[in-house]
Amino acid sequence: MNILISRHDKIGDFVVTLPMFKVLKEQRPELKLIALVSKINYDFAKNIDFIDDVILYDKNNLSKTLEDIKDAKIDTSISAFIDTNLGKLLFKSNIKKRIAPATKLAQFFFNKRVKQRRSRVEKKEFEYNLDLLKAFDESISLSYSYPLLEFSAFESNRIFNEFKREHKIVEKNRLVAFHPGSGGSTDGNLILEDYLKLAKKVSKIDDIEVIFTFGPDDLKLKEELEKKVDFDAVIYESKGALIDFCKLLSFFELFVSTSTGPMHLASCSNIKTVSFFGEKLVSTPKRWASISQEKFQNNFIVHENYTNELYQEIEDRVLEVLKIDEK
Repeated sequence: MNILISRHDKIGDFVVTLPMFKVLKEQRPELKLIALVSKINYDFAKNIDFIDDVILYDKNNLSKTLEDIKDAKIDTSISAFIDTNLGKLLFKSNIKKRIAPATKLAQFFFNKRVKQRRSRVEKKEFEYNLDLLKAFDESISLSYSYPLLEFSAFESNRIFNEFKREHKIVEKNRLVAFHPGSGGSTDGNLILEDYLKLAKKVSKIDDIEVIFTFGPDDLKLKEELEKKVDFDAVIYESKGALIDFCKLLSFFELFVSTSTGPMHLASCSNIKTVSFFGEKLVSTPKRWASISQEKFQNNFIVHENYTNELYQEIEDRVLEVLKIDEK
């Protein structure tokens, strides 16, 4: 049986659908799982071992996407997010069972609609996604194993060793990453000066190496930070594949960032995170907490004009998280 799971938007949005794939593959290994994803997630999805095949949702050539879906001979589709274009595609594909949240006018292109009312934020996004699986198989358990993504030791070590050589990382030191950029996808974050203040404090711990990471949408911020940083830190621009970035992050002790794609990528390896969220209910961790174990998550709501008291609370938590492992 061929199952299509679709989430055709940003990195973090796709990551929070990955538990759906893992749950199905662990409990129903006979199923062929196919992902329908946007261009930014295509290669990433291709490199995940519990996804059997990937179809590109090409917004500039939907007729090609329709052809690819038809060729895949899908028995059931499960859509974590829907819009009219997606609804039309799946309807035209003659998929017999089309499961989706009962939201927007696009729901009428689907014949198995699940009432969720996600705007009420009664569950996290990945939990809403998992709930859709019950419309496919009522008997399925919605729990999954951690870490969500597991990598071959040989390939992961190769990437990490290259990183250490390039940036002269001391072998036994723990790595703490700060990702100050947001790619425009969040409304709750520390200002750059507080990232620098926090990272400088952490850099004074003897066995810690501070890493600043940046994506392709944050290069102006990277240039600004390079002018202001006055302590030892690695400044790393992620230019390669998303899956390789995940492999690198799996070796990090802690990842500090706003709620954006890289935070969700870090959660795939179940590492510790300190994450900042907007104050609107639909932007809070009640909705967008990551897919890692809760005990490794340290989530803060950061108002636009946050106080020094909140900054101090964040700093104390970061130091506490790092101190725990020094015992």
